[in-house]
Amino acid sequence: MFNSLWTFLTFLCMIITLIPLFSVLIFVMFQGLEQVNLDLFTKLPPPPGLSQGGIANAILGTLLTVGLATLISVPIGVLTAVYLSEFSAGNQMARWVRFATNVLSGVPSIIAGIFAYGLLVSTKIVGFSAVAGGVALAVSMLPTIIRTTDEALQLIPQEIRWAAFGLGAYNYQTVLKVVLPAAVPAILTGVTLAIARAAGETAPLIFTALFSNFWPKGIFEPIATLSVLVYNYAIVPFKPQQELAWAGSLILVLLVLITNVAARWATRQKTH
Repeated sequence: MFNSLWTFLTFLCMIITLIPLFSVLIFVMFQGLEQVNLDLFTKLPPPPGLSQGGIANAILGTLLTVGLATLISVPIGVLTAVYLSEFSAGNQMARWVRFATNVLSGVPSIIAGIFAYGLLVSTKIVGFSAVAGGVALAVSMLPTIIRTTDEALQLIPQEIRWAAFGLGAYNYQTVLKVVLPAAVPAILTGVTLAIARAAGETAPLIFTALFSNFWPKGIFEPIATLSVLVYNYAIVPFKPQQELAWAGSLILVLLVLITNVAARWATRQKTH
């Protein structure tokens, strides 16, 4: 009876956890599906108060900005984790890097936006642009990538490394050809979580990428993103723009879902 009681309580807690998640998903889908059509993916946002437009520029801008952030953060994050796990030997610098990573993971994303604004925008190095937005998102992504990759590498059995050393492999060969491939599924999971977090960030992009109602002209120009579009259009008094905000929310949720499904598929293929 005691086991059955705890099993029931565990199941009940799982249901309570899933209710808010599915409630948000169903509500967003109910509000956003009404606006899904070809124009949504091919046209620019309409002027205030008018309809018959889309959010194609924001979708493209989100993919571009998050892609830049991924290109910046993944190599830096993975190489940092490789140093911490394989080459630092637990020295003082490694402990400070891990401490800084833990602190950075709890810093609000708006701080990352202010940092990128002060570093790139206010100094006129690049100004408001997709590059500045990518840097801000990369700062937010780094802690997740470093921590998950570091933990994934530490979970690889030490015997695998000893076997590679016994066959005459150098340390860097062991890391590149044995340890990293074995940890790829966990690393992909961490990268996916970081991308999902970055795709939904709004505050850093307000300070860096700003917004634009037009097609992206390049990575060094202000650019529209879905999260900022949802923020801007949700607070205006015009119903067509509010409807586009719901549609943008739905597309954003679907992008995160597709990213997670693709990462799980790639991880399963790698495992097999």
